[in-house]
Amino acid sequence: MFFKKIDERIKVLFLIMLLLFIFIVLRVFYIQMVDYKKLNKYASDLWSRNLPIEANRGKILDRNGVVLADNLTTTSLVLIPNQIKHKKEVTKNLASILGVSFKEMKTHIYKQTSIERVHPEGRRLSYEVAEKISDLKYDGVYLVKEAKRYYPHGNLLSHSLGYVGIDNQGLSGLELEYDKYLTGKSGAIKYFSDAKGNKLNLSDVYVEPQDGMDLTLTIDINIQKSVERELNNIVDMFSPDMALGVVMDPNTGEILAMASRPDYDPNNYQRFSQQVLSRNLPIWSSYEPGSTFKIITTSAAVEEKVVDLEKDHFYDPGSVNVDGSVLRCWKAGGHGEQTFLQVLQNSCNPGFVKMGKLLGKERLFSYIDKFGFGNKTGIDLNGEGQGIIFDLDKVGNVELATSAFGQGVSVTPIQQVTAVSAVVNGGYLNRPYIVKNISEDETNTVIKEYKKKRIRKVISKRTSSIMRYALESVVAKGGGKSAYIEGYRIGGKTGTAQKVQDGKYLVGNYIMSFMSVVPANKPQAVFYLAIDNPKHTALLSSYTTTPIARRVLLDIIDALNIEKQPNELEKDLEWTDKPTYKVPNVIGKNVKDIKEELKNFTIEYSGTGEIITSQSPDAGERLEEGGTVRLMLK
Repeated sequence: MFFKKIDERIKVLFLIMLLLFIFIVLRVFYIQMVDYKKLNKYASDLWSRNLPIEANRGKILDRNGVVLADNLTTTSLVLIPNQIKHKKEVTKNLASILGVSFKEMKTHIYKQTSIERVHPEGRRLSYEVAEKISDLKYDGVYLVKEAKRYYPHGNLLSHSLGYVGIDNQGLSGLELEYDKYLTGKSGAIKYFSDAKGNKLNLSDVYVEPQDGMDLTLTIDINIQKSVERELNNIVDMFSPDMALGVVMDPNTGEILAMASRPDYDPNNYQRFSQQVLSRNLPIWSSYEPGSTFKIITTSAAVEEKVVDLEKDHFYDPGSVNVDGSVLRCWKAGGHGEQTFLQVLQNSCNPGFVKMGKLLGKERLFSYIDKFGFGNKTGIDLNGEGQGIIFDLDKVGNVELATSAFGQGVSVTPIQQVTAVSAVVNGGYLNRPYIVKNISEDETNTVIKEYKKKRIRKVISKRTSSIMRYALESVVAKGGGKSAYIEGYRIGGKTGTAQKVQDGKYLVGNYIMSFMSVVPANKPQAVFYLAIDNPKHTALLSSYTTTPIARRVLLDIIDALNIEKQPNELEKDLEWTDKPTYKVPNVIGKNVKDIKEELKNFTIEYSGTGEIITSQSPDAGERLEEGGTVRLMLK
């Protein structure tokens, strides 16, 4: 019986040992075949170290592929304190090269850490400094690749592009708005060391960094340069408090140019105040628009059929009394009898008070709302303002009257450009945008594409057509004559708005502006220019902004390859203008027979003979009186 019990115990013990053995075998099999990679990684992490290699940020390009934001390759100093043998010597020499104190450098070299990045004094080192450190050949002292953001065009488009911090993170503008796309994935050089940090004799492993994605903008650099050039001229001539310009494709909402003054150099953003850095004026600034807002009132009046611009008339005595408030026209004595088209051409305030009264506050303010005022446009840039519009229940007769001619309401430049684009593009309000697409640099594969986003229909196609003609007439016959360009059908409206401070209008302090369309019959660009408190100039936008806008419009025509448009309205000449005449077709005629046809021009001949074989300018072109017509004879 005794031996039988011992035999049973042996069998149980044997079974337990067998099960334990099977478990161990299965566990080893699991570790070797299933859990190997995970455990190997844990083990590797104990004796591997990473020297970081920073990825490049994605580039930012204009619509034609011109690089606006790029990267420079620099180096930074990284230490492995446990590998540094002669610490006092290394501390002294590195402190001398970097221009810091022995004490500052000592905190890095004696730090109890596996890897120490010397920040900020060891970041983005110049080639000369990096070479001096490299020549020392100290153990534990490493120079690693680091990318530095670089803006090759300096201040160009600075507020929209934004800038990045020392760790290459976006801090404003597109750099901030699209940071997750622009930021790449850093790589590393992996080396192996023991627990004390001593480097092991194993091959290093290189993990390649992955660069960020590229942004292609809607910006046209040629138009952008033109706007920036003229803003610089404005600063030099008029010393304004601020100046800005925006160019938009009215058919899509694409921003073709956007700039303001004061601006900054994103390569050296630390030198500028936070106020300058943070205020992208075309989307942030909010002020009374003045007479450019009359475009909106006129559109509403035409759409609601309360006026016929060419048939209905208005008599302007020079002022109008609204509930005891006298609202004056800019012209002393008024404009007298006018059509409502002339009311727009002459920017006659009493005429717009009448338009506002005919519309009524409900209808006028419904259009102000439909055109997007009082709400953000949704442009893909941070820091957009939304302006201030009267609550309808607080609108009395005076508020209705002043709102009709652009006072009492506060709007942003981008709202104005977006709204006027809707006026001239057939009546559709579109969301403005500045990024065209996001793509991978290596494969050039488009990851995300941005297209036109229609918000709502605001006015009819018929009203839009009438307004295009009306705006062209303002430039040909009204206050925008200085922006007139022969053959290109320019539309526009000037604005001179008195500034408000602490609820009171400032004396002699105005924002002068000009809203323009090119070409007026088939719009391809809307350009808005505003100058805040210009000095040394007449207080009329027609003499200040329009000649400057004309130069930008000529560059827009060139950049967009806009062809000449037939049947433009002829300009009403001012006393400073020379009359212009169309050049007749004289090819094939005898020189004896063309003198009467060309009596208004100076004639130059080339070649010999009596028959004209070619001419310059071509027939149909307009020349000022006395201009030269060149004729080739055979």
